[in-house]
Amino acid sequence: MPRIAAPTNAEQREQTQRKILDAFGTLLFTHGLPGLTMTDVARQADVGRTAVYNYFTDLEQLLVAYALDETERFVTDLKTELTLLDNPVDRLALYIQVQIQDLARRHLPPGPAMRSVLSPESFAKLGVHVGELNALLQDILRDGREQGYLPPADVDSLAPLIHGSLTASASRGMDQSGADQSGADLPGADQPGATRLDAHIAGTVRFIQAGVGIRFDGEGRPVRRFPAAVPAAAPASGPAPGLVSGRADRQG
Repeated sequence: MPRIAAPTNAEQREQTQRKILDAFGTLLFTHGLPGLTMTDVARQADVGRTAVYNYFTDLEQLLVAYALDETERFVTDLKTELTLLDNPVDRLALYIQVQIQDLARRHLPPGPAMRSVLSPESFAKLGVHVGELNALLQDILRDGREQGYLPPADVDSLAPLIHGSLTASASRGMDQSGADQSGADLPGADQPGATRLDAHIAGTVRFIQAGVGIRFDGEGRPVRRFPAAVPAAAPASGPAPGLVSGRADRQG
């Protein structure tokens, strides 16, 4: 009979760590972060309390590890989905949509709010992935500006404003089913089949699109209202007379 190979020590450790992270994520959703203990995580993961401490010294380290793991997977998936869309207006809508869905699913303190529950050293560890998301958003905004959908603007300053709006949106108290705890009437809630979360996302997308200057025609198509910035490649012998590099605005 074929011999069944037992998992190596490294594989066993990886499996146990994954069980702990998954258990922590489940408890974040079902109970939230306040009052959560390492004992709760061990019980949910069906491992000994000591085993949890073999991987994470305290709840803060576990929170950082979970946030990094989830954000890395989120960024990878988001990049893949964005490559399927050509129009920067559609990419911005997708970016907003998946950000709100992810924050509602994970029940992590959004964005800058993580500062209130983490030490400065732990919060700094999240900076790499936060920077990746910021760069993705800036690229979308630059493309929209260069194609004439957005007015001339400093995208480096615009991106934090959008993330601030997403943070405020995610903090409204939505549960996984999309129920809005504030009880407010949300745009789009009367659409057939629309959940409260769907309506909330649709309203947030429209709010941010309007805020950055995007407009639509009567058929719902984005309108190019501004002169498109056409990048001009300089020949090897130097820039052609009268041409200015359309990418110069990305620097500085």
